[in-house]
Amino acid sequence: MKLLITRPLPETVMAAARARFDVTARDSTLPLSAEELRASLRDYDLVLPTLGDLYKADVFADVPAPRAKMLANFGVGYNHIDVAAARAAGLAVTNTPGAVTDATADIALMLILMTARRAGEGERLVRAGRWEGWHPTQMLGLHIGGKRLGVIGMGRIGKAIAKRCHAGFGMEVVFYNRSPVADAGVPARQVGMAEAMAADVVVVAVPGGPATHHLINAEALAAMRPHAIFVNIARGDVVEEAALIAALQEGRIAGAGLDVYEFEPKVPQALMAMENVTLLPHLGTAALEVRTNMGMMAVDNLIAFAEGRALPNAV
Repeated sequence: MKLLITRPLPETVMAAARARFDVTARDSTLPLSAEELRASLRDYDLVLPTLGDLYKADVFADVPAPRAKMLANFGVGYNHIDVAAARAAGLAVTNTPGAVTDATADIALMLILMTARRAGEGERLVRAGRWEGWHPTQMLGLHIGGKRLGVIGMGRIGKAIAKRCHAGFGMEVVFYNRSPVADAGVPARQVGMAEAMAADVVVVAVPGGPATHHLINAEALAAMRPHAIFVNIARGDVVEEAALIAALQEGRIAGAGLDVYEFEPKVPQALMAMENVTLLPHLGTAALEVRTNMGMMAVDNLIAFAEGRALPNAV
């Protein structure tokens, strides 16, 4: 079976794929173009895409009888794929949950600490040669020990973040989730959106997609408090970026830590200009071990499909 791998992946993953399939691998790190998206459906049996490869309804509409029968997404998030349109065109869709949980939760902790303790601002001060030495009131930030954490989305990643914050920093945990959660993994209260947003530290960990688009809007941000910090490690378009910028510029929240952006890779100049905002280039799963595990999970999904077995991670 002919397999298209849309981006360079760790060599262990590439070797595993080549051992089983006739692989074509793009060298580019950029998403598929409009024509490449359509060609992938016409010319290959299987496709291993990832974030930014926009398999939207119009792509499937332009290829009414696709040769491709499966999209084995590299990543747990798949909001770049119109799953309903894919299924209607006869394609199975899989993802890679589980492999990303701990690494993404770690990035959330990094953003919490960096933003609360003004680490990015401090490093820039030192690198610029402007640090004049220690003094008692220099760069005072938020001490997170014992504070309240509000988690928006208590799935695998939300629970892993809550566990780290509760066990490591003694934080009280409240969370908002669209459905009831019987076991959050730590002592925690499920509350409404406004109460979760009123925590000292708010972290967004919901999946992307139409149901969560702009879930964090001006109304949600209005529930936050002036000393609080906001962290997003979910998907960029879960947050109404203009509303977040306004809340920061007006001093209605103390800071933000972001690993994802609404129009990624475009980052608004307004965010880059603010010292109280920590900006990362979507590093959530950026560790070789993690990316290898993700790739091997995608290959396992492809092999299961090729052998007619149940898909381990069907979407």
